[in-house]
Amino acid sequence: MTLFKRENYLNKIRAFYDDAEIIKVITGVRRCGKSSLMKTIIEELTAKGVKDENIIFLDLDSREYRKVKTDDQLDELLESKSKADGLKYIFVDEIQNVKNFEEVINAYRGDGEFSIFITGSNSYLLSGELATKLTGRYIEFEMFPLSFEEYIDIKKFYGKPINTNLTIELSNYLLEGGFPLAIQYDNLADKRTYVKSVISEIFDKDIKTRIKINNREAFIKVRDFIINNYGATMSITSLQNALEKDGTKIKRTTLDRYIKALIDAKILYECKRFDMKSKKSLTGEKKYYLADTSFYFATNTDNRINYGPALENIVYIYARSRNYEVSIGKIGKLECDFILRDNNLNYAYVQVSYTINESKDTEDREYKPLEKIKDNYPKYVITTDYLLQHRNGINHVNLMDFITNKQSF
Repeated sequence: MTLFKRENYLNKIRAFYDDAEIIKVITGVRRCGKSSLMKTIIEELTAKGVKDENIIFLDLDSREYRKVKTDDQLDELLESKSKADGLKYIFVDEIQNVKNFEEVINAYRGDGEFSIFITGSNSYLLSGELATKLTGRYIEFEMFPLSFEEYIDIKKFYGKPINTNLTIELSNYLLEGGFPLAIQYDNLADKRTYVKSVISEIFDKDIKTRIKINNREAFIKVRDFIINNYGATMSITSLQNALEKDGTKIKRTTLDRYIKALIDAKILYECKRFDMKSKKSLTGEKKYYLADTSFYFATNTDNRINYGPALENIVYIYARSRNYEVSIGKIGKLECDFILRDNNLNYAYVQVSYTINESKDTEDREYKPLEKIKDNYPKYVITTDYLLQHRNGINHVNLMDFITNKQSF
């Protein structure tokens, strides 16, 4: 079976294919495509001449290996499959299913005969023994569901119809989301059913197995409230008050724990605020974005799209998928949607809006925060407009063109 290539991620990993010193850790929300990415890597290794006996692939969620739960069982299984000469390639999918897997992986890495790739759906993977024992010996490659560009490309790959009007396709993408398997369903209701199953799977496999949840109903109310208000500024106090008004009393410590569980399971991403005058992070209020907008529509019956937070979510995830650190910028009384920082400590500033062409007030609202920033790093106003403005050296770009052309900030 030919696999759809996620080139953005393959390009990041290729230099490390044959590196026996560095463990390649692929993380991401469940069903975002981690298993397929590993299988694509295997295809590329085979194409360059690596023999089948030198490749070991274990899917610990599969029926064949579902009983592998301890470090000794994993060690015994890997040992039985490691008889070939030369460099061997180990791929273990959903490795967090094995207790104390870190000891085994560290031992095989130390042999110098294995290039190791592991995946996990929960931040727990990098929060314990692996992080402390393997400092400097692993690289995390975080995966996300399909970007808008990948959404268009995978529809072509599967021979699905594509509207020539990319604005319509953008709306389809927001409603359907970017889980690769969901693309194969033609009916929106079927796509929603699939995403709901993903949400349930995350709860069963990545949340309740890691933390104690005494009140499942309260947890779901917290989850759904944040999902329903993604992209909105909130604090723990405001969230606690809103839930209490809705009839759900919950302790602050419990609320903190539930939010951390949602972030660890990669359903949510926390975006903190940064004061550009003091150059310090601001405590308290922050925003949460979704790994995929389909989480919102799968938990609601309303198909109306609130383009403000939805487009912000697209830009946030796109920036994260291209290795930018992202925060919200406070500039006096104004706010910049995103401050982006790359690995070379270069910055970019981004405002996101559906359109700025409807009125001068709308245009001013988006440009003024950027005009207050006095450094020379690039500044962007990202909209769905095709009639682009030219104002004070600020880049006004079309969202669909920017992402489908794989542009960097």
